[in-house]
Amino acid sequence: KEALNAGVDAAVQQLGVKNGYFESPYKVLIPEDAQKVINVVKKVPGFEDTETKLIAKMNQAAELAVKKASPIFVNAIKQMSFTDAKKILTGNDDAATRYLESTSRTPLYNEFLPVIQSALDEVNARTYWATVVNAYNKIPLQKKMNPELDAHVNNKALDGLFSLIQVK
Repeated sequence: KEALNAGVDAAVQQLGVKNGYFESPYKVLIPEDAQKVINVVKKVPGFEDTETKLIAKMNQAAELAVKKASPIFVNAIKQMSFTDAKKILTGNDDAATRYLESTSRTPLYNEFLPVIQSALDEVNARTYWATVVNAYNKIPLQKKMNPELDAHVNNKALDGLFSLIQVK
């Protein structure tokens, strides 16, 4: 339990600082289907640096949200049974991370979502991306895109967090 707490604390501290996600291997990138939008819109005056700005804003949101993770992890670790601990000790190298993910991903997602939304709003990412997508959606003969970023940023932030915990 001590080792798990230490790994969680180290991961949260590393990702929860300015550029913690942005300058890490866990950087939140543009959704795949949105890359088409970026490629078209960056040719429009005023939208040339859309990809750079959006990636920075999504990572800022993840950095703000990850700070909410510690209490949820602490609770998951406190609830660990002797059987769970034994499975972790005798399991694969990633057994502890898989335990944490199975017991805390849903509560983390639910806790992160309003923080991600608020953080995306704080850095103006949702409005910015909606403006970009709405501009794209006005181009004739293009498949209309959804301007929502929330779930993508939330899932990528969690994926990065669990990946870093596994390394720690």
